[in-house]
Amino acid sequence: MFGYYFNLALRSFRRNRVLTALMVLAIALGIGACMTTLTVFRVLSGDPIPQKSSQLYYVQLDAESAFGHVPGEEPSDQMTRFDSETLLREKRGDRQAMMTGGGVTVTPENADLTPFMASSRYTSADFFPMFLAPFAFGSGWSEADDAASARVVVLSKETNDKLFGGANSVGRQVTLSGNDFTVVGVLEEWRPTPRFYDLYSDRFGELEETFLPFSTSRELSLGRNGSMNCWGDSGSDSTTLNAPCAWIQYWVELDSAAKATAYRDYLVNYSQQQRDAGRFEREPNVRLRNVMEWLDFTKVVPGDVVMQLWLGFGFLLVCLLNTVGLLLAKFLRRSSEIGVRRALGASRMEIFKQCLVEAGTIGLAGGILGLGLSLLGLWAVRQQPNSYADLAQLDLGMLLTTFAIAIVASLFAGLLPAWRAMQVTPAIQLKSQ
Repeated sequence: MFGYYFNLALRSFRRNRVLTALMVLAIALGIGACMTTLTVFRVLSGDPIPQKSSQLYYVQLDAESAFGHVPGEEPSDQMTRFDSETLLREKRGDRQAMMTGGGVTVTPENADLTPFMASSRYTSADFFPMFLAPFAFGSGWSEADDAASARVVVLSKETNDKLFGGANSVGRQVTLSGNDFTVVGVLEEWRPTPRFYDLYSDRFGELEETFLPFSTSRELSLGRNGSMNCWGDSGSDSTTLNAPCAWIQYWVELDSAAKATAYRDYLVNYSQQQRDAGRFEREPNVRLRNVMEWLDFTKVVPGDVVMQLWLGFGFLLVCLLNTVGLLLAKFLRRSSEIGVRRALGASRMEIFKQCLVEAGTIGLAGGILGLGLSLLGLWAVRQQPNSYADLAQLDLGMLLTTFAIAIVASLFAGLLPAWRAMQVTPAIQLKSQ
């Protein structure tokens, strides 16, 4: 019967082309707006490392002075260098990494290439296995390299392509800010979205171009970037070991809830020890959030994207209400036809099914046109100057979702008109013929 009802729907479309076109356009406009905003929201709010997001925790300690303290308030978003290096040295997690952002000047071996500035991440050895960084060549450095402030570097694929033509550059030399470094690894294409491990620079930007040991960056006094919060007298250099400044992101990997509880207790005990020693002036105040909790706490999705999502769904709802009215008008204009079918033995449920099939067919046509409008909308998003703009791509999952929403929405819009149509009384319609 479905094939028969589908054929009837196509015949009905040909008889009422203008009305059908209006309904298809209404569905398409609503789907286009909805899927454009939903795709952008999905890209920005997704789990950037689903394989182990529940095992990676962002650490916060309250090392600030007692001045202006409000009991129960959030501790500093970042950590001091002293606390970060102490926690890294004590190794209470399965893995741990401290990091900050920076920049270096790259001087290529090839004289035809001019020196250029490259973004950098100063971190520790566990960064790469913790965050599942994929390597094309080589690997990350070792803890021994951290301890020795070794002149080693991991390059992004883009940087390796620029400097070495994409060849295996492991073991080769590259000059960074006037210092020679040995390449130990080259990453594959990798762009966690959002860039959860450091939300204090460009949250949706591209991967850093170079990765260096944190200890090496400090020994060479390489330039850094990102936010910094200082209290008291930090002296002429806020990045020294004992400077009262929070500017480092610290992550720890814990593969069970029991380890997470134990690590939180360790942080409390550590804070108390520092307070007893006179470094911390406040009561122990720690936070330990996994990746998704941290993204939720920092409200990583831009507020305008959330607002656009609600506007997109609201526009779809308005389009559905218009479609309900058009379907109601269309079905009731066919009351005589429906009356004849009822008189010939068709049940009310069969009339209801016929009308829903017609509504679903309209939704399918609207979904096809809406897909085109969605692609156009996403193209417009990619023209914006936002760092996340180039991420607005429609994948297979969202493609299928487009048609699913279009058909479900049209079926939902067709419920009331179909119910009204099946209430048509055959005797009255036949008498009026």
